Amino acid sequence: MATNSSSIIELLRQINDRVIIVQFLVVVFFFVNMMLVVTFFQSTSFHTSARYILFAFMLLSDSFMLIMSNFLLVLYYYKLTIPVPSCIVLCIVVFLYGVVEQITLAAMTLERYVAICMPLRHAELCSTRSTVHCILIIHGISSVHGIVILSVFFASAPSSFYKGNKVCSADMFLLQTWHRDLRTAISQLYFYIIFIIVAFSYFKIMKVAKAASGQNKKSSQKGLKTVTLHAFQLLLCLIELWSPFIEVVMLKMNLLSYVQLKYFNYIMFYVAPRCLSPLIYGLRDEAFFLAMKNTFSFGLIKRTGFSISPFI
Repeated sequence: MATNSSSIIELLRQINDRVIIVQFLVVVFFFVNMMLVVTFFQSTSFHTSARYILFAFMLLSDSFMLIMSNFLLVLYYYKLTIPVPSCIVLCIVVFLYGVVEQITLAAMTLERYVAICMPLRHAELCSTRSTVHCILIIHGISSVHGIVILSVFFASAPSSFYKGNKVCSADMFLLQTWHRDLRTAISQLYFYIIFIIVAFSYFKIMKVAKAASGQNKKSSQKGLKTVTLHAFQLLLCLIELWSPFIEVVMLKMNLLSYVQLKYFNYIMFYVAPRCLSPLIYGLRDEAFFLAMKNTFSFGLIKRTGFSISPFI
């Protein structure tokens, strides 16, 4: 009995430690993201640049998803129940924005491809209006995953399922084994399409970077570095799409290992990629970093002008 009691206490301590770590990471990343969002809206020069508009959109969606996923994580770890209809509403939003970051990163990679490989058409193809349309398309593509999963769920779930309270989790919508297989298949489809887009853009930009000279070579190399960082960030995001498949296998083997794997996947492949966004287009970008310094210096630092190069 004493052994069981100590095991339960140790498990509760581990859960508390994990939840506290997540809260710290979420607060830090949310604070940094909000600083960058404020910088974007305060600096009107960024409002006509496709890459910065997509960047701001990604920051907002990432911040929103961090809050939502963190809320669901707390409910899951502490086994807190909520009414099923409320859970469905929460998960509809999570499903909608679940792959927004991956698709947005693919769109930003394509924007870099157009800027470096088709510079004369960049202003036409990547105008503010086109970027707004692109954001609407991103929402449409990302919603396919949720629409399919929820459609299958609503067609399969008995009326009694909607009554009472349950621990809210996206897994509760996967009632049958083939539901999980369907989710895995959709995730793989996203994986291959985004991988092809990034690989195509990377090799095209690399080809231009090798052939360029002088200032164009420097700009192309900076663009290549940006796409390389995108590729690494996308790699983590795309592994996230494969995580459910691995988690299903682990669930059949050991429940405790499944919980630990789910936590690891959340930190490594969900939170970590979203902390790279501020690095790539925030702290690393000279124009944006300078604008952020001007915005948050509160008059202590002399304001400095900055310009945006279409090829960075």
